Amino acid sequence: MRAYIDTDILIWQLKDEKKAEDLLRRLFSEGAELWTGASQRAEIVFYMKPEEEKITRLLLSHIRTQAVTQEIVDKGGEYFRKWNPSHGIDQNDALLAACANLHGGRIYTLNVKHFPMSDITVVKGW
Repeated sequence: MRAYIDTDILIWQLKDEKKAEDLLRRLFSEGAELWTGASQRAEIVFYMKPEEEKITRLLLSHIRTQAVTQEIVDKGGEYFRKWNPSHGIDQNDALLAACANLHGGRIYTLNVKHFPMSDITVVKGW
């Protein structure tokens, strides 16, 4: 099973939040494949500070990154147009939801309200 990890949980892991570590360890021990979306990875990499680079790259080396494809962009665009007006989802949320829809798996996040789509599975991290 793919477990798509949202940016918020990755950030908490980088801040040494025990709940984030426990979640990632549990998913790994249950045999889940840890994934994130390309835009989530970009959020982490673009904003890391020089002193955070080593630990950030180490974390990301254990998590696969789903490439952004035409199909993901098109599905993400559908989600964005539908859910942005009522729920304020952003393009990164829409693209991650499209990854889960097109490739299967669950999204793990602390911001479940950003994923109101009924055709994907979203799990609150803690």
